[in-house]
Amino acid sequence: MEVVSPDADDSPALDVRGLNKRFGDTVAVANLDLRMERGHVLALLGPNGAGKTTTVETCEGFLRPDSGEVRVLGVDPVTHGERLRPRIGVMPQGGGAYPGARAAEMLELIASCSAHPLDPAWLLDTLGLTAAGRTPYKRLSGGQQQRLSLACALVGRPELVFLDEPTAGMDPQARRLVWELIAALRADGVSVLLTTHLMDEAETLADRVVIVDHGRAVAEGTAAELTAPHDGRQELRFRSQPALDLDLLLTALPEDCTASEIRAGEYVIHGEIDPQTVSTVTAWCARQDVLAHELRVDRRSLEDVFLDLTGRELRS
Repeated sequence: MEVVSPDADDSPALDVRGLNKRFGDTVAVANLDLRMERGHVLALLGPNGAGKTTTVETCEGFLRPDSGEVRVLGVDPVTHGERLRPRIGVMPQGGGAYPGARAAEMLELIASCSAHPLDPAWLLDTLGLTAAGRTPYKRLSGGQQQRLSLACALVGRPELVFLDEPTAGMDPQARRLVWELIAALRADGVSVLLTTHLMDEAETLADRVVIVDHGRAVAEGTAAELTAPHDGRQELRFRSQPALDLDLLLTALPEDCTASEIRAGEYVIHGEIDPQTVSTVTAWCARQDVLAHELRVDRRSLEDVFLDLTGRELRS
């Protein structure tokens, strides 16, 4: 996908320093720092209400920060919004299209406002929307609405794209297509900031991941850095019947090992994992007349890191 050449400067695609934003007594973003180099993909992760959408909307220029500094492609998105808007693409949470507009009409309207747009017909075809071109937005399926919103964000050949939960409501085929498009954007030098609740999406697509909670960054780095063992300890994971008695296993394992059932029927052993440890686990399963499925030595998943940092309780 060919894009407009970025300005010849060395400023990052996104540079946020000390961002603060409140809504009444609610602190949405608290002293947040973000930086994304050009041509990179940054995934912003966090529970509901963590401040992700507020951060994105501030970077897009729709919200004015209470304090802090925000620079997008080297400019202030509030004071220089007219200069910035032609250079960015926005896929908001919830679509953002006119309910009565037909899919093709909506995309053609946005293309007409761009200096060097992509061919709307080609983009509709690429995203599997050609047959729905004459369908009003409000009658599209949730996945089709998401794909149309993505098309609207891309049609102007942006240098930077903001994608707020881009694959929400999509089936696996459409989700895979969007992943391929994001990878193609990155390959063409387009910068992408995406929010997502899908950990595998962040691991697959992002150069860097930032996890936010209560408006603050609680961890950042590559997916590999975030999931690497902090103390050299490994993990042994396996699946079996739920609610097995772990006390017997713990008495047989070395003292520095821990064992827990992190989800129903999913067990993890932390410690120095050697052949004897694996043998101990399988012997314990045999004594309980159960099998250990998918037994593997592994590192923590990004989901494990996310839950450890933000908690496992359900949030509204």
